[in-house]
Amino acid sequence: MLVHQLRRLWIALTSSLWFVPLVMVLGSIALGTLLTLADLRLGTDWTLRHRLLFGVGAAGARGMLSAIAGSMMTVASLTFSLTISTLATASSQYTSRLIRNFMRDRVNQFVLGYFVGLFGYCLVVLRTIRGGDEGQFVPPLAVMGGLVLALASIAVLVYFIHHIAESIQAGTILRRVTDETLRAIDGLFPARVGDPAPDDKSLGESVGADAVWHPVAAKGFGYVTSVDTATVLLLATERDAVVRMTVAVGAFVTPAGVLCEIALPAAPDDETVRRLRAAFELDPVRTVEQDAAFGVRQVVDIALKALSPGVNDTTTGVMCVEHLAVLLESLAARPIPTRVRATDGAVRLVATGRSFEALAGLCLDQIRQSASGNTAVLAALLRAIDGAGRVAISPDRRRSLARHARLVVQLTNASLSCADDRDPILRLGREVRAALARGVNRG
Repeated sequence: MLVHQLRRLWIALTSSLWFVPLVMVLGSIALGTLLTLADLRLGTDWTLRHRLLFGVGAAGARGMLSAIAGSMMTVASLTFSLTISTLATASSQYTSRLIRNFMRDRVNQFVLGYFVGLFGYCLVVLRTIRGGDEGQFVPPLAVMGGLVLALASIAVLVYFIHHIAESIQAGTILRRVTDETLRAIDGLFPARVGDPAPDDKSLGESVGADAVWHPVAAKGFGYVTSVDTATVLLLATERDAVVRMTVAVGAFVTPAGVLCEIALPAAPDDETVRRLRAAFELDPVRTVEQDAAFGVRQVVDIALKALSPGVNDTTTGVMCVEHLAVLLESLAARPIPTRVRATDGAVRLVATGRSFEALAGLCLDQIRQSASGNTAVLAALLRAIDGAGRVAISPDRRRSLARHARLVVQLTNASLSCADDRDPILRLGREVRAALARGVNRG
């Protein structure tokens, strides 16, 4: 459980706008201190041979570092303003669920940390400069370091502006969400913990005759962002019990909502309930790390916004379907782990998770319902179904995809009156359904 909690903490820290900048500020302060100590050890006599580079006096060094420090705070404010403006633009133009993606953007975090860190660096070095009655001391390496970092900040600012302009483009946003979701699909819930339950081992046989299902209430509310399934499996083994999860990752629970149920002859003790409850992470917003469906949800939301009557952006809608096709192919070609997990041949955990049918519906249903009369989006949906059918690993999945293809064809017949628009889509639909019926894996 400790490893799981540390991982969740690390994800939360690296997804914030303050952690990386804070680390960079501390690093800048340490760098300024180290360079100043190096100057104390080396002395300043060697700078006489390089007057052009290190010939600045105490007043000049103070003036230069003061100017750099002041300008860095101005630029940091500009950086923060641009970031907030980008968040507002992405939220209104695409979906508010993208805000976290921009907050965790490493470039945004680095640039903000660079400028604020350089401000801290200048302050640390400034306080060490002495002149006049105070005794002459100008740390040449530290002052030169400030100048080099200030010159580098010009390139950092130019790249940041380029990055901001690029990051609000639909193609860039969709690529990042798709890549993140593909990584989440690699660890699709439930995680592979324990051993697959034997085929002839039913749940009823594993639950003792005197066992009763005891619910474990959430006592809090929010979205289930992760479940420490390894801890749940270990606890069930220790108690010689079976745990049945009742909520999936991504679901919203209320304080009275049931997280899971445990089969025991008597009511579970407080320690067991506490450990089970602690295995479920509740947050105000969904995250994609253990919830691949949330990544799909983001792309679908962008498509729905693009296809809404107020926006009517068919091109973005088609781009969304094309990226969803990548996710759908990955899901169709991947075995989804069994819900039932066992230890030493005994069922210990019954997890919850979305089936391929549910995930395919999430990818396709709402977009199809919003694509009435839109020939480009309808054709894109059929191409996405065809691509997933090429790599589908089971007849059940091909039948599910065939059902979606049939629904697209039905919508085409109902919403398109012009034969020139309707016939090419119907022809594509027949080809896709025929390929799915043949059931040939062409991956």
